[in-house]
Amino acid sequence: MKDLDLLPEARRQHVAARLHSNLIAWFTTVRDDGQPTTIPVWFLAREDDVLLFTRPGTRKLRNLSLNPRAVLGLDVTDIGRDNIRIEGVVSIAPDELPADRNPAYLAKYTERIGAMFDEAAAFSAAFSVPLVLTPSRVRTE
Repeated sequence: MKDLDLLPEARRQHVAARLHSNLIAWFTTVRDDGQPTTIPVWFLAREDDVLLFTRPGTRKLRNLSLNPRAVLGLDVTDIGRDNIRIEGVVSIAPDELPADRNPAYLAKYTERIGAMFDEAAAFSAAFSVPLVLTPSRVRTE
C-alpha cells in the first residue's frame, strides 16, 4: 500500500506483517444518520487494496451505498498501542473470486472457516458479496 512506502523500513515491515497475520480487523462505516458503526471482519490485505466478504443485505452494505468511505482498524493486541488503520473507499467487487476459490483468502482462514462453517463453500455461500477497500491513507500511530 502506497502510504507504507513512507514509513521507515522497520516500521513498514512490522505494519505489513500485521496486515498479513492479523485475523480480525474492525471495520467502520457510517449510517445514514451519521452514526459510525464498527464490526469485526475477516480481511485479506493485498498489494494495493484489502478484500473483505460480507453477507447480502447487511447494514454495512446499506451504509456503503450511501457513503463508500470506511476505516479498517487492526485488532489491537498491545494495550492500545500500535494502532494500524486503513482509511479508504469501498466498492462491491463482483469480479473477485468467491472466498472458497480464492487461494490466498483460504490460506489465511481455512481453519476458522472449517471450525465455524464446516466447509469453505458454506462460508462462501453465506458471505457472498466481495468488497474491496482501496486505501487513501494508512495511519500507524
